[in-house]
Amino acid sequence: MPYKPFNNELGQRIYDGVSLEAWKMWLEFSKMIVNEYRLDLTSPQGQRLLQEQAEKYFFGEGAALPPDYVPPQAK
Repeated sequence: MPYKPFNNELGQRIYDGVSLEAWKMWLEFSKMIVNEYRLDLTSPQGQRLLQEQAEKYFFGEGAALPPDYVPPQAK
């Protein structure tokens, strides 16, 4: 990782232990989280939820898909 993604302990853990490839996979997953939950990342609540999902994705049981998520249909 070229930088700490969050300015806290979680950001340091990701910086120390997550590959750039895994981070890129998270970025794609996080777009879906932001869109499905309609997160406002300028709000403390939105940032907290995204960081909770990142914690689960990298160090927990894995981030879950939002309950109403419907994958895009192939054309």
